[in-house]
Amino acid sequence: MAKISWKPGNMIYPLPAVMVTVGDGKGNDNIITVAWTGTVCTNPPMAYISVRPERYSYNLIKETKEFVINLTTKDLCFATDYCGVKSGRDVDKFKETGLHKEKAKEVSVPLIAECPVNIECRVREEREYGSHTMFIADVVNVNVDDKYMDETNKFNLQASGLMAYSHGEYYDLNNKLGSFGYSVKKNGKK
Repeated sequence: MAKISWKPGNMIYPLPAVMVTVGDGKGNDNIITVAWTGTVCTNPPMAYISVRPERYSYNLIKETKEFVINLTTKDLCFATDYCGVKSGRDVDKFKETGLHKEKAKEVSVPLIAECPVNIECRVREEREYGSHTMFIADVVNVNVDDKYMDETNKFNLQASGLMAYSHGEYYDLNNKLGSFGYSVKKNGKK
């Protein structure tokens, strides 16, 4: 087997395909699909999203310094894709996808009610890097859908049917391969 060398590019896959809600604080809300997102820090809890300046949502984030990262599921795949290819300049994505707004606890932009997890963020820092600006944010609140709480009161996010984005395609993540630390457990079981 031989490796083929390609020009430099981002090949870190799979990625979360999340719907990010933004707004202007006056009721004009939008959804943008983002794959450039992730954890910055655990303590304090911080996350980031990277957005191109020409995107409609870009200026909304710059103005309000707030956004919500809404995790997506296989049932939300169509809406997730739609919100990534249509512009909020042209359509009301909540109306067109049938998604419902829910009031956030700490930020002025709405949550997406259908998403199993909504991560409320307040921008701490902006970094311009070529084609994208990275919005580094403090996580100020996390909302989870109580229907994924199991009988031991543990949040079972896997039951929600999470999905990911990989090299232009969406995939669900329903098959468990192991859990953290299983490779060093005495019996080696998943």
